[in-house]
Amino acid sequence: MFKRVAFLTLLTLTLTILACAQKDKSQRPSPAAQAQCNLSGGKSITVDYSSPRMKGRKIFGDLVPYGQVWRTGANEATTFVTTANLTVGGTSVPAGSYTIFTVPNQSKWTLIINKKTGEWGIPYKYESDELGRVDMKASSTSAPVENFTIAFDQAGSACTLKMSWENTQASVQVAEAKSGY
Repeated sequence: MFKRVAFLTLLTLTLTILACAQKDKSQRPSPAAQAQCNLSGGKSITVDYSSPRMKGRKIFGDLVPYGQVWRTGANEATTFVTTANLTVGGTSVPAGSYTIFTVPNQSKWTLIINKKTGEWGIPYKYESDELGRVDMKASSTSAPVENFTIAFDQAGSACTLKMSWENTQASVQVAEAKSGY
């Protein structure tokens, strides 16, 4: 009888902790955020990420080291879902769900598109699941960016994916793939 009560108590405690942890992501220090690009024919690209704050810290080259894989946000790994076949910086990306990571550097970044989804984000150990790596342009922002932000600038059937934080913006062109993909 004691084992059953102990098991039920442990199970109830575990479920309560899990429910509280998932309760409201907006209350996290790095709240959930989303960016979306609407393509032709009702197709879209959606990026879900957590948006950490600068809080007076030195970000790139310190908190986020140059030359190392970064989960591109906080908490869970950043997801990239497309309902259209795409080219991202020249790399073919079939419609589907992916996880994105980046490798920041001062003059350029590398975007990693990974087929594995559902991971927490660190440590990065998914090289064998990579769809591809794409160069991103890095530039300085006109003013400091407190909240890490992912956004799309849309132009016709293409979008520019932009990631901004601290004094840096990284970007890459994303477009619907031509017919016959």
